[in-house]
Amino acid sequence: MTISTYPLFESHDDFVDQDFTVCRSSIRSVNDYLESFDEELLAIDGYLAARTYLRHYAENPLTFSTYRCQVERLLLWSLNILKKPITQLKRLDAEAFLEFCKSPPASWVGPIIRNRFLDNKDSTTTLAHPVVMNSKWRPFTQKTPKQFRRDLFNSDDQVSQGYHSSKGSMGNVFKICSGFYEYLIEEDLAGTNPFRKVSKKNQYNATPDEESVTRALTPLQWDYVLETAEAMASAEPNKHERTLFILITMFSMYLRISDIAGRSNWKPTMGDFRRDQEGNWWFHVIGKGNKSAKIAVRDDYVTGYLTRYRRFLGLSSLPEYREKTPLITTLTGRSGLSDRQVRTLLQAVFDNALNRMRTEDREAYEMDSLRAASSHWLRHTSATFDAPFRNAKDLQSDLRHSNLATTQNTYYHSHDQERAHSIKRLGLRDRG
Repeated sequence: MTISTYPLFESHDDFVDQDFTVCRSSIRSVNDYLESFDEELLAIDGYLAARTYLRHYAENPLTFSTYRCQVERLLLWSLNILKKPITQLKRLDAEAFLEFCKSPPASWVGPIIRNRFLDNKDSTTTLAHPVVMNSKWRPFTQKTPKQFRRDLFNSDDQVSQGYHSSKGSMGNVFKICSGFYEYLIEEDLAGTNPFRKVSKKNQYNATPDEESVTRALTPLQWDYVLETAEAMASAEPNKHERTLFILITMFSMYLRISDIAGRSNWKPTMGDFRRDQEGNWWFHVIGKGNKSAKIAVRDDYVTGYLTRYRRFLGLSSLPEYREKTPLITTLTGRSGLSDRQVRTLLQAVFDNALNRMRTEDREAYEMDSLRAASSHWLRHTSATFDAPFRNAKDLQSDLRHSNLATTQNTYYHSHDQERAHSIKRLGLRDRG
């Protein structure tokens, strides 16, 4: 059986310029290709998860290209070869993919690097998409002697010699794909990292890590995000009071997407806010592994935002005992939103905040990491801000980390800005 592999992601400049609030590719032929797979393969969901992960590495074109290469291969392999959703891979699947990358079939290997997309020369109407996928593009490229490249450029010939990945290349495959699943776990899109469980991991000696992605907003960026959400709510309350409520709720209580969107066996209601005998508010959730937990609720959230949203809905100022009102609803009043809908709403806030920063001529370094922000950054940002003021055990309980070391290693360290400020004015002389 002939398997057609096509590029899924744009060049760097086109990638960063697309509208990430749209839950599909910016290229029509990519959408058509993804929709051609059986529905149970969740091709579009896998594509969107990979796209958001790649956005974290889009600040540097070379880094983006490296990560795009590996994640795109994994997605194409899971759809075409394994025929399994990328979010459901197991250890044996990860090992099979690694073996596949060591020596892919000839149909997946091209003799030269080709453009991923071509101008749509067959376009006869203004409605046609300007570019189409290049059918000659291949996920892998065999190095070809320079003197033969000109002849191969216009040729459809397969590579004559077998392709074999170097040890360094396989290290990149392992590192990037493992990082992708760590991201999926953070976003509640996968339950496990199949690459973490791979046997004989030592044979995949990863190349030195690129500069790590912090996944937390700076105080300046958070101010812009919150002010933007409040401005959106004031301008279009019927549409964005809910957006503001979702943003501030996730931030205030270190929530994951599933904590606010719900799970198959649990949907959050206003009654999940409960006040104890001392007047303290707690938010009760069913988290990962169906574990119930309660999260401490700060006063500013209750008085400033929970009451605001409830009044907007026409409810009493504070939740009532065992109240059944859904925590969030669609604009038509239907209970609950999907994970994807919540992410889309939050992405609009991040993008609008970034546009405000550009309009106000903020420096590039002040904006860079905001370009990569996703919903899970709210949890990390809030915990990073709060760690200097909270007992580690208290923060661990509200983050629902099973291990205190996870909380301490992640949040109880010097913030980059604080570290830079602490040395900025220290001279090299006269230290007495």
